[in-house]
Amino acid sequence: MAVQPVQESVPLSLSCVPNHVAIIMDGNGRWARQRGLSRMAGHRAGTENIRQVIERFADYSVRYLTLYAFSTENWNRPRPEVQGLMRILGRVIKRETKHFHENGIRLLHLGHLDGLSPKLQQQVLDAIELTKGNDRMTVCIAFNYGGRVEILDAARRLMTNGMSPDQVDEGVFSSYLYTADIPDPDLIIRTAGEMRLSNFLLWQGAYAEFYSTNVYWPDFDSEDIDQALLAYSQRRRRFGGLLPEDEDLLSDRRSSSKDSRKR
Repeated sequence: MAVQPVQESVPLSLSCVPNHVAIIMDGNGRWARQRGLSRMAGHRAGTENIRQVIERFADYSVRYLTLYAFSTENWNRPRPEVQGLMRILGRVIKRETKHFHENGIRLLHLGHLDGLSPKLQQQVLDAIELTKGNDRMTVCIAFNYGGRVEILDAARRLMTNGMSPDQVDEGVFSSYLYTADIPDPDLIIRTAGEMRLSNFLLWQGAYAEFYSTNVYWPDFDSEDIDQALLAYSQRRRRFGGLLPEDEDLLSDRRSSSKDSRKR
């Protein structure tokens, strides 16, 4: 069941826009259940808005977009559902890669290709190769991805390369992650109302802003993107420190306290 296209509105004028947005695409099954459809119908519907979502973020000049499509834990779902998700991935790659290439989108894969059929692995590699020179936006598809596995993989590679503990800092460790050449996410969005990361970008998301919406992924549209980016623009990111205005306020309070003691 395809999601009907909507008339695009003009992007909001925002004071700041994230460089990298990551999305936990959740709620396909609940979307389908509300409509008396199968879970696979929900997953298929969840692929229909991907092009629209990417284009909307591109309208805001977001440079990187990461979509969490299939986790390492999703292998625990019923076998028919997993097989169906693999078929859907193949169809989406076949359907969308040419469009993305023609519109300047670079595609990357985060995670392991192990477990995917040889044909599907080749489709993924071909899409990456075709779009590697594009620079309008980089779209990372996290498929067969898990944050803990990514960190373990990085640690194992460090040890394999003979790195000693005193040679490893945050920068070096980050260079061994799947996202080595990608900036950390500024904003992580989760659809369907859940409030957890679900093993997604655990290292990279340390200081990301988190935004949750009750909208199920198949219904997540341009208006929802506008609202998420508006909320982000109103956040005050401190990264563990103080903003200049915070320091000024603290100084004013100290001065006021000293004046009070003198009276």
